[in-house]
Amino acid sequence: MTTATFEAVGSNTKHHSWKTPLERYPLTQGVNPWLVTASVMLPTFMEVLDTAIASVALPYIAGSLSATNSEATWVLTSYLVANAVILPASNWFARRWGRKRFLLICVILFTIASFFCGAAPSLGVILLARILQGAGGGALQPLSQSILLESFPPAKRSMSMAAYGLGIVVAPVLGPTLGGWLTDTFSWRYAFYINIPVGILAVFMIARFVHDPPYIKNAKVGAFDNIGFGLLIVWTGSLQVVLDKGQEDDWFGAIWVRWAVAALVLGFIGWVWRSWTNRSGLVDLHVLKDRNFRTGCFLIALLGMCIYITIAILPLYYQEILGYTAFTAGLVVGPRGIGSFIGSPVIGLLGSRIDNRKLLCAGFIGFGICSYIFGTVNLDIGPYTLLFPILLTGFALSFVFVPLATMSTSTIPREEMGNATGLFNMLRNIGGSIGIAMATTAVIRRSALHQTEIGAHLSVSDPVLQQKSRMIATYLGHHVGTAQARPGSLGLIYGLMQQQSALLAYVDVFRWTALLAFLCAALAWMFKKPAQHISPPPGVH
Repeated sequence: MTTATFEAVGSNTKHHSWKTPLERYPLTQGVNPWLVTASVMLPTFMEVLDTAIASVALPYIAGSLSATNSEATWVLTSYLVANAVILPASNWFARRWGRKRFLLICVILFTIASFFCGAAPSLGVILLARILQGAGGGALQPLSQSILLESFPPAKRSMSMAAYGLGIVVAPVLGPTLGGWLTDTFSWRYAFYINIPVGILAVFMIARFVHDPPYIKNAKVGAFDNIGFGLLIVWTGSLQVVLDKGQEDDWFGAIWVRWAVAALVLGFIGWVWRSWTNRSGLVDLHVLKDRNFRTGCFLIALLGMCIYITIAILPLYYQEILGYTAFTAGLVVGPRGIGSFIGSPVIGLLGSRIDNRKLLCAGFIGFGICSYIFGTVNLDIGPYTLLFPILLTGFALSFVFVPLATMSTSTIPREEMGNATGLFNMLRNIGGSIGIAMATTAVIRRSALHQTEIGAHLSVSDPVLQQKSRMIATYLGHHVGTAQARPGSLGLIYGLMQQQSALLAYVDVFRWTALLAFLCAALAWMFKKPAQHISPPPGVH
């Protein structure tokens, strides 16, 4: 952020030619643009906060609704897929109904769905509510950014986006800690109920301070692409069902999985064909002819996998393996948001001075190193052992998001920006959903594999096993009696073996995530050398 930019946003307006309030804020119809900033930050803050809160509460949701941990992760994946489906359509809805009206509809739907998430009596109900919540939340960030960028003159946009980004990075700081505190003190249901007052305030402020520009009000919109939207729902819905349920039924060993994969393939091919041949459709895939955008789409999908693996798996590791409460786990993973908070102004200063490919590569390498450090954990770590790598993870991600979004859309014409950003964000969410499903499947299968490997080295005649068993039995004999001491000692040993097996499975997942991040660092150099002084486009988050 340059000194000139800062001065342009300062309260001293004696050098400006604007006289009346309407002249001073011509793009917002007389409303102070900082009120617009606060209005659009609220729903975005709520949406980001909700994702972070839900990740910490997963074990409690599973226990309360009689579900396994792998089934509880559907709470995240169902949201992401619904989010991804609505993203490409958000540009059409915004032009058809008006951006302000569509934003209000999204906030209201998100808030109502939050209530039903909190009140859900079963896993099926909360998944349905999360799908509705994802549909409402999908367009919140792109719409908010578009409104914000058009509410400020070009000279002030850097500061406005910095303020907006501040709200984005504060939410991940508060999310895990707030979610953990609400879950431990009250119930996991309050992690969703907290959205209700925020949503009501957001609806009031948007209705009061946000206005549509003339070109939105007078926009001529073609017919909705029902076929393209239907095909998108078919293949993304099939993808989620296969990813979430395939592990339970041994993947292709189940006939229904084969049919679901067939629907996925046919739906995807049909959607690609429709999007390629119909220029006025829901998504125009011709934008992928651009090399930078094509590279960016591939990388954002891989980045979504990396990020959501850590978001879903790290809190589970602390709670399931180390026995932390939700609040403690939230405190431990919270510094990731602090790292992003620190990194945001740094990337703002360096973004226009250093080749963005170098920044992007450095960000992925930093993220990969942190993931590898996560893969060196054992059962003796304390709450502060991973403090620095968790902090560095957030800092490194700041060096990934902005350069990646900037370079991906730097050569896209402005009239194609809405279509491009919708596709870009959709692929991030699809990648995140795939990443969570792959990680949970890997934890289950690798845990079983490691348990088999450890068990192969143990036998009832093993002298070390016999010695440990006798020691535990002697201790238990004073509490449960001699008859129960022997089987109790073997049960405790088996429990330790399960814990060690699960630990090794988490280590495998963290190390694979590190390899994926290092691959992304290498692929960052596929971008063409970016032009200087490029600003992040609207709708990319």
